Amino acid sequence: MPQPPSLTPEQRKAALEKAAKARKERAEIKDHLKAGRVTLAELLGKADKDDIVGKMKVLAVLESLPGTGKVKARRLMEQVGISETRRLQGLGAKQRDSLLEAVERP
Repeated sequence: MPQPPSLTPEQRKAALEKAAKARKERAEIKDHLKAGRVTLAELLGKADKDDIVGKMKVLAVLESLPGTGKVKARRLMEQVGISETRRLQGLGAKQRDSLLEAVERP
């Protein structure tokens, strides 16, 4: 098993701060999605340009949608044919369209 890279204390501190900032931004995005201030379509549009959005897991994003829980989110992903470990950046055009269509249906 490969060993993690050895970092200086300054590099380690910077990496930890960067990771904490990314987690905070992802949490804010999920809160905005839950509140309806951002739509799934807008997030998918940002996924290729914004690294923070692109690295979010599809399952976590779906679970943040209003009226969608863990079970429904997993069913949607299974229905569309998306792996549970897939991130927004890794979705293809057909998967994005299918996902949006599935979410818009009641």
